Amino acid sequence: MSQSVSFASYRAALSTPAARLPVLAALLGRLPVAMVGLALMLYVRHATGSFASAGLVSAGALTGAAIGSVLQGRLVDRFGPTRPLLTAAALLTLFTTLGVTAVESGAPVWLLMVIALALGVSQPSVSSSSRSLWSRLLPPGPARQAAYSYEAISMEVFFILGPAIAGLLMALPWPGTGVVIGAGSMVIGAVGFALTPAVRAWRERTEPRAGQGLLAVLTPAMRTVALAAFGFGVTIGFVEIAVPAAATMAGYPSSVGGLLLSLWSVSSVVAGLLYGLRPVPRPMYLRLPVLLAAFSLLLLLLVWQTSLAGLAIALLVVGTLITPQATAHSIAVDEVAPAGSSTEAFGWVITSVTLGLAAGQSVSGQLIELSGPPLAFAAATVAGLLIAGGVWLRRRTVRDALPAVSPADCAVADLAPARG
Repeated sequence: MSQSVSFASYRAALSTPAARLPVLAALLGRLPVAMVGLALMLYVRHATGSFASAGLVSAGALTGAAIGSVLQGRLVDRFGPTRPLLTAAALLTLFTTLGVTAVESGAPVWLLMVIALALGVSQPSVSSSSRSLWSRLLPPGPARQAAYSYEAISMEVFFILGPAIAGLLMALPWPGTGVVIGAGSMVIGAVGFALTPAVRAWRERTEPRAGQGLLAVLTPAMRTVALAAFGFGVTIGFVEIAVPAAATMAGYPSSVGGLLLSLWSVSSVVAGLLYGLRPVPRPMYLRLPVLLAAFSLLLLLLVWQTSLAGLAIALLVVGTLITPQATAHSIAVDEVAPAGSSTEAFGWVITSVTLGLAAGQSVSGQLIELSGPPLAFAAATVAGLLIAGGVWLRRRTVRDALPAVSPADCAVADLAPARG
């Protein structure tokens, strides 16, 4: 059963001697995670004058990232992170160069989409590798869970900084600067991470693992975790389109929508730290559906806002349940993933979130055209609750995969979800 963490747990995890260099390198490698896609979209929009073309190219990169996270995860589990990350860094350098050349030469959109797909696949999977490294550096317990919470919180920080940096770099004379700097940061961070002593000591896996097919890691419990992650992505995707649309329809520039979205990331970071001290509900198999359902219900606050000030306050409230969900997904993978496949399993979580984002964004745009942002916010609540219901119906698959939970604990937890 999942344990509470304290601030001492965070300190113990991050001060682990072998973790210091990988943590620093991973920061550089993951900083552009929310920057490259936006920078690419703005770059293509500037070159083609078409948001439709820019959206297609951005979708190609998003799809590639979803595929690459799983493929690279499997390679990392098999060979360790060093060789896969170095190979991915080299490929990312190549495809970034090809992409910039294609944009500058006025290549057709279909070619830009193909290159963007390859660019997304080749983005080094530093996040999955960094998250899996903690299971090798720390024993099970509060310190390891604090490390997973740190991973989720740091990603939220990057989602705040990345778009802001991409927007600032667009003010420079050459609009492709953000793409090059973002890809360069990924490459340098991935190479630095891959060559740290702790990562290089991660040898090839020699122990057998259950199943060899690409879907073998998706056990019943992992499918439930992936479903929860998909629901998380769907709800976020609805809001990421509806908030900028609300700002634009109110007569403000689209950049204001980006600033509004950064508010829920700020509250998410703070709430994530506090939630880890006393997570409710404590059993992971209950936490997954309850957090998604609670988050979906909070989204109703966005439906009733008629001013940007009210929308900003509502986003601060809604954001409090973002990082707790991301942390729960990460801890759940550690508890239910098949032996020897934790990196690939976490790759499936990233893929599920990414596909959910794409689905939510596409439907949200259609609903906004039909009736406006309030309908999109309401649809996000409905979709989130429906998926949370599916996760709830499958909760026992996660419970049965938790080796640390005794039958007595499960019975008590079923009767009193808020208790451990």
